[in-house]
Amino acid sequence: MLFSELKCKDVINIRDCKKLGHVCDLEFDECSGCIRKIIVPGCSKVFSFMRCEPEIVIHFKDIRQIGPDIILVDIKC
Repeated sequence: MLFSELKCKDVINIRDCKKLGHVCDLEFDECSGCIRKIIVPGCSKVFSFMRCEPEIVIHFKDIRQIGPDIILVDIKC
């Protein structure tokens, strides 16, 4: 899968069914090339610049499923 395909998917937390946003960045292991974390920006709304939350860092172990349109994660918010 290409990063361009991954960043178009909605990231959904299965604990509260809340949409967290889209993937904006990745952290990967330099030696193995495996993804360690996906990063979702904290501000998902257009006019939320007044009260932006920090970015959401999701460890790869917390990803439950990557589907054709969404990425399901299990994180405590």
